[in-house]
Amino acid sequence: MADISERLHVVTGDAISARRRLFGRGMIWGSFAVLAIVAALQFAQSYNLMKVGFANWRPTLYAYAFWAVCLCWGQVVLRGEQGKRVLFVLPAALFTVAMVVFPLLFGLSIAFSDWNLASSEGPHFNGLANVRQMWGDTFFWNALLNMVYYVLAIAVEYAIAFGLALLLAADIRARKFFRVSFLLPLMLSPVAVSWMIGKSMLEIRFGPIAHLARYLGWENPSFFGSPWVARAAIEAMDAWTFIPFMMIMILAGLQAIPRELQEAARVDGASGWKSFWEVTFPLMLPVSLTAVLIRIIFKLKLADIIITVTSGGPGGATDSVTSYIYRVYRDRSNVGYGTLLAMFYLVIIVAAMTVLMKLVDRWMNPRY
Repeated sequence: MADISERLHVVTGDAISARRRLFGRGMIWGSFAVLAIVAALQFAQSYNLMKVGFANWRPTLYAYAFWAVCLCWGQVVLRGEQGKRVLFVLPAALFTVAMVVFPLLFGLSIAFSDWNLASSEGPHFNGLANVRQMWGDTFFWNALLNMVYYVLAIAVEYAIAFGLALLLAADIRARKFFRVSFLLPLMLSPVAVSWMIGKSMLEIRFGPIAHLARYLGWENPSFFGSPWVARAAIEAMDAWTFIPFMMIMILAGLQAIPRELQEAARVDGASGWKSFWEVTFPLMLPVSLTAVLIRIIFKLKLADIIITVTSGGPGGATDSVTSYIYRVYRDRSNVGYGTLLAMFYLVIIVAAMTVLMKLVDRWMNPRY
């Protein structure tokens, strides 16, 4: 029997001539030069620096596709058999660049421009004017502060979700019915929830909750007239929609805990409360942290309920950053300033989530 190693295909470096290497490098860098020139011309035309006759960004797209093909082909020309391995990854990376990096760079260029859709003029570069406007925009900083309140409220949502998960994990009657009932809010669109609760049930004149509030002694039950009451109402609607999401994740984690551990705790004389804190809760930490992190991501995108119910009122008291950026686009038609706010908010989110995940990892995996 032949040795197994003799049947394995071992990739070795091909003997590539200097002329072939020169051709490969020329093809890659030449196509890149074409892409850079076309992109620079398109950028100059977009900001009225010069006229080149491009109707849209399609020439840049064609130049990028040409460079991508030349780059993949050039890897095979330069590296031979080893270059073919790169083709398993390189097209996906180039597609990611086209779908993520290019729109990000385009948005960054718009962020430092003056582009109002109500004007007949197109975008033109205005330096740091948008940054100075953002720095003095009290409504934006108020919306950013509101996001702190909304994110901190996740702690209450988590406690409610954990309690509901414990209830549904217990051996109670009609457990399947309650599981389906508690999941119903998650099946609804936030816009539907906004109209059903915010625009109907909480309506000050004819809403049933307003009638109940008057019956209990609240003379003027205006749920969206006071800043703190309005903010609490928005948070309650959002929590009602997404608490089932955390609940179902925690319930799955509870059902994965071996019953032998809880039975051993009972045999050792631990009460129900002590068994929860010493056994159940520590074992649920990975699932709980995952649920909370995902919920924070969803919370940072909170906008639809606010836009539908209050439009940020009263006086911007309920605004989230996303809803405020939406109003900058819709009401002011200010694309440049709205894009700058979105980019700045993206930087805050990336930095905050990176720090938070590092803290969670350090807490879950302490290094001594």
